[in-house]
Amino acid sequence: MIVLASKSASRRAMLDAAGVAHEAIPASLDERALEAGLADCTPGEIAEALSVAKAQAVANIHAGRLVLGSDSLVMCGGQRFDKPESRMQAAEHLRFFSGKVMELHSAAALVRDDTCEWSAASLARLHVRELSEGFIERYLDAEWPEVGHCVGVFRIEGLGVQLFERIEGDHFTVLGMPLLGVLGALRELGELPS
Repeated sequence: MIVLASKSASRRAMLDAAGVAHEAIPASLDERALEAGLADCTPGEIAEALSVAKAQAVANIHAGRLVLGSDSLVMCGGQRFDKPESRMQAAEHLRFFSGKVMELHSAAALVRDDTCEWSAASLARLHVRELSEGFIERYLDAEWPEVGHCVGVFRIEGLGVQLFERIEGDHFTVLGMPLLGVLGALRELGELPS
């Protein structure tokens, strides 16, 4: 059984559906402080570094166990977006995303003790349709506060699919973790049958 260094319901559901036995133990670390030292990195490199850091934080207190860390970040219009801190900020994000292409970078890492055994990042481009003010309010009436835990203010497996007119990229990347890469790495490490 691996350890998932996350409280993300989407990541837990992906692992459950794929038949990967896991225990969820969220990482406790200051992501913003870590990001400050990654200012010269690409968004994919930042997501990957945060995935490694999350996995390492949990591996430090669970010796010998294989820990899966994952992170996602959104870029849109040259700006970086984190999870919204309030419903008002969520509406501001959605207004900004309207009619633009959102780049979603999702990454994952597998760490045991002090060793990162595998890490990777993937990219999806989500073409946001023009969103009316009325739609944004109705959407947040239905989806808030759940989407407050989601970078990009959406759950693609729910009403969030209505934000987009087109999506380029892997479905699992959009859900928040490059699952096919994770499964391949788990097979290579002997954690899943090949």
